[in-house]
Amino acid sequence: MALHTRLNQKSSKQQRQQQQQQQQQQQQQQQPAPPAPPPLHVPQVDLEEINSRWPPVEDFSNETPVQREERLEREREAKRINDEIDAQIEIEKSERRKRRPDIRIILLGQAESGKSTILRNFQLKYAPAAFHAESEAWRAVIDLNLVRSITFLLSLLEERSSGRSKLIPLQRLTDDLRRLRVSLSPLKSIEDSLARFISPDNPRQVGAGSAALPTERAFEVSVRSGSRWKALFHRSGSGSTSKTTSHGYEELQNARRVIEACREDIVALWNHPTVRASLAEQSVALEFQSGFFLDAVDRIAAPGYEPSPADILKARIQTVGVEEHPLKMEIGMSEHGQLWSIIDVGGSRGLRAAWLPYFDDVNVLLFIAPVSAFNQTLTEDRSVNRLWDSFLLWKSVCTHKLLKKATFILLLNKYDLLDAKLRSGIQFRQFVTSYKDRPNKTENILDYLKEKFSAIYQQDPENTLNLHVHVTCATDSNSTSIVLARIREVIFTDNFKKANLL
Repeated sequence: MALHTRLNQKSSKQQRQQQQQQQQQQQQQQQPAPPAPPPLHVPQVDLEEINSRWPPVEDFSNETPVQREERLEREREAKRINDEIDAQIEIEKSERRKRRPDIRIILLGQAESGKSTILRNFQLKYAPAAFHAESEAWRAVIDLNLVRSITFLLSLLEERSSGRSKLIPLQRLTDDLRRLRVSLSPLKSIEDSLARFISPDNPRQVGAGSAALPTERAFEVSVRSGSRWKALFHRSGSGSTSKTTSHGYEELQNARRVIEACREDIVALWNHPTVRASLAEQSVALEFQSGFFLDAVDRIAAPGYEPSPADILKARIQTVGVEEHPLKMEIGMSEHGQLWSIIDVGGSRGLRAAWLPYFDDVNVLLFIAPVSAFNQTLTEDRSVNRLWDSFLLWKSVCTHKLLKKATFILLLNKYDLLDAKLRSGIQFRQFVTSYKDRPNKTENILDYLKEKFSAIYQQDPENTLNLHVHVTCATDSNSTSIVLARIREVIFTDNFKKANLL
């Protein structure tokens, strides 16, 4: 009888526990979902105001003493950098006078507009041998771009394990995600090794990939102008590196081995539904970022991988300062052996003061405006819409006295990303109020932007040469090749006109 009573008590206790568990589950299901994070504020712009608000006036009346000191420190640092750049410019100008190129082209545009990618397209089309000779250097950059994307994802998992992450809820960090976090952890040291090797004079960026979203400047690798970083990878005929220590080269080879060993786990992490859903919920679109290679891991992380021209065009590296690239023409009968000089300048606000000395004797100004940036802000100033900044920058160069004899070519770049954003439902007029009720279609928006950019150029009566406008996707070498051929024709036609030969 006592045994029967104990069994009944045990059964009743189990029933109560089951009821409590069911009640807890019901309460969890009834709990409201956590509120969505506030969207990133991107200032609206009215392109009709482009003339009335230039030049902009900065207001420092409300800043605190601490903010004032921080601003002055930034200004002092910017002046120091500019002084260094000016000194380097004088040296380079002296060297340039010794051999003046046949054609001088300057690439202008804000940071991440695609200037360096356009430069690589020039090299691919008109100096292909020199372009392919640098493939080993670009492989290291591609490796670093890939690794930094992975370490960014890993940082989200690590924050979740400590309870800080807003992207991946605690209960969704499954055993397979925990395993991937451990198996891919060696990539963090690989990231540091690659960054130090590519940019040894910029140690502050090492390991920065895991500290910021990929839209932040800290996420990318940068090199100083004049560093000749590509030369570090050139090998002599004997197979040894010419400027690279054997230890450094072994580090690169070790990095490749680690990436190859992690290939399957990299694919698994990127394709994991929890990771993809969490990124989508927060509107973090890695696939829209420069240097995105997670969709090609099977090929890029394979043994014996050699970068294709398309891979090199997609690779992301930031040049800090002004760099002049000699381009010796390898094709054509009349131009073969001609020397073109293409000047690639840093587009961030703090570097624009260094542009002026390079405006002298420029034959062609190639301005790159990223049309997909209408819903983004400057990294340097979150209160400035990137499209608005492009218009202000364009207005400043259109009215510059030193450029009155230059041929102006405008590239409306990244139309593919513009199209993708519009197809996803993003409304252009939400960010550009002057667009009003026009159709939210790529063709209509491009026509509108062409009209606005052209109107600014034509406002200055001294701009007597025709403005040439092209729509480009700089990472598409085939379509860009056609545009470059047209640019080449324009350059020679305008040069003949200036010489009164036409």
